[in-house]
Amino acid sequence: MKKLYSNKWVILSLVLPGLFLFVFAILAPICLSVYYGFTNYSGMGSYQFVGWENYKNLFHDAAFGTSLRNSLLLAIGFIFIQHPLAMIVAAVLDKLGGKGENFFRCVYFIPNVISVAVIAYLWKFIYNPDFGLLNNIIKAFGGKGDINWFNYDTAIWAVLIVLIWHGFGWGMLIYYTGIKNIDPVLYEAAAIDGATQIQIFFKITLPQMKPVIQVNVTMAVISALKQMETVYLLTNGGPGNSTQFAANYLYQQAFKAYKYGYGNAIGVVFIIICLLVTVILNKIFEEREAKIKVKEVA
Repeated sequence: MKKLYSNKWVILSLVLPGLFLFVFAILAPICLSVYYGFTNYSGMGSYQFVGWENYKNLFHDAAFGTSLRNSLLLAIGFIFIQHPLAMIVAAVLDKLGGKGENFFRCVYFIPNVISVAVIAYLWKFIYNPDFGLLNNIIKAFGGKGDINWFNYDTAIWAVLIVLIWHGFGWGMLIYYTGIKNIDPVLYEAAAIDGATQIQIFFKITLPQMKPVIQVNVTMAVISALKQMETVYLLTNGGPGNSTQFAANYLYQQAFKAYKYGYGNAIGVVFIIICLLVTVILNKIFEEREAKIKVKEVA
């Protein structure tokens, strides 16, 4: 077997399928997207090379700026609302044990199992100004139950609530898995020393969860940038681009406005932003980890 795997032709035959898949399914589309971003291609027929024109227009495009602002708001919501709650729920579930732990773990993950289309239409009914659940609850407490949640001023907040709620299960499950992988001996030692549950959470759970937090935060920021399906089904970026997100705007420009070249320019900028965000977050976590190590040594 060792002789077989040391044969260069055998190694090449094992590597080539994956290499071809990477080139034709990932690398080639990215290269084509970069190329079309420098053209005025409409998706059909002939086209011309326009250089940096699409990118110049993009940086003066108010709708694209709004989409980036909304993505930033969603990323902040993920990091400062969804993830702290997900981590606390995961820690509580870990301590709960028994059938209750399994039951609530499934309950929190149910929204991620349900189709995005079902989720979007469910929330449309909840937000409905005439017979929606939310307005009926407000009426029950004596308030005005005729609020239009998808007007220009409140639509983005309504969409953000749905997106933060919908992604809660994934974040909770990742944190839950990370907590389960922490050595129980550490908790036993802390309990013997008389540490409270809050002290155990901040002194053991959080430090041990740093790699999981790094992955989860990076995924959350990228997820905020590439939101499309839920937004498309809820508001399609409206009213007046107030709930526009980059991925949804890309779809509208490339496949509805027939500005395929412009849509590809948006895609290229989107990829660059994702790469920069990933690198910056990795650097931030590396620097924090280095400072903590220095303090520990001191």
